[in-house]
Amino acid sequence: MDIEITREKKLAELFNALSEPNRIRIIKILRDSDKELTCSQVSQSLQIAPSTVSYHFKALRKSGLTRTRQQAQSKFLSLNKETFQKYLPGFLNSL
Repeated sequence: MDIEITREKKLAELFNALSEPNRIRIIKILRDSDKELTCSQVSQSLQIAPSTVSYHFKALRKSGLTRTRQQAQSKFLSLNKETFQKYLPGFLNSL
């Protein structure tokens, strides 16, 4: 029973992170990219402020949907495909 409750809590956390349309757009951009992307690259794609993208990056990272790698002053974002495979199989292909 505890494993199921933990899984349900994790799913609720993931769905909460995905409840914002711009976050789904970020996920789609990352899915379609063949490399890690910076906040400015995503900001240009979405045509929204870098600070807004950064805010969404944090929510996606906290939920485990993305990974962030810092190099000097730049942060590079990529999908955490293991989270999608474990909790949301088929989700990326459905977007």
